[in-house]
Amino acid sequence: MKKDIQIPEVKDVYIAVVNEHNDIYNTNDWNAYIINDKGVDLEMVLIVTNGYSDEKITSTFRKKIDVLPKKSYAKIELMPEELFALNNQFKVTFFEGNQMLDKTYLFRKNTINLKALQPIPLMDVKGVLVK
Repeated sequence: MKKDIQIPEVKDVYIAVVNEHNDIYNTNDWNAYIINDKGVDLEMVLIVTNGYSDEKITSTFRKKIDVLPKKSYAKIELMPEELFALNNQFKVTFFEGNQMLDKTYLFRKNTINLKALQPIPLMDVKGVLVK
């Protein structure tokens, strides 16, 4: 009966880590965003993040977004640079219509850096993207 269960693939939802200027503190901060590049709204978006390596694991961070409108994005969290030496995992679960979908996004250790910047969809900035 396992063969009868169909798990839909998540498309057009991304996680990006962007280096942005913070006008309040006059610093450059790394922020994680969720991007909805779909033509429909996402409802009840749950995001669970943590960082880990063989020797270390961070505390778990949870965020809920009631509705993430189509073709939009939302900030998830500020990411201190010390976390980039770890694997950073984002588990995302959401409803698209009446169907629940989920996907795990992984930034491998040391892949978030200024040399890895690329254009980010919908945001008109450069950052590191996981699809």
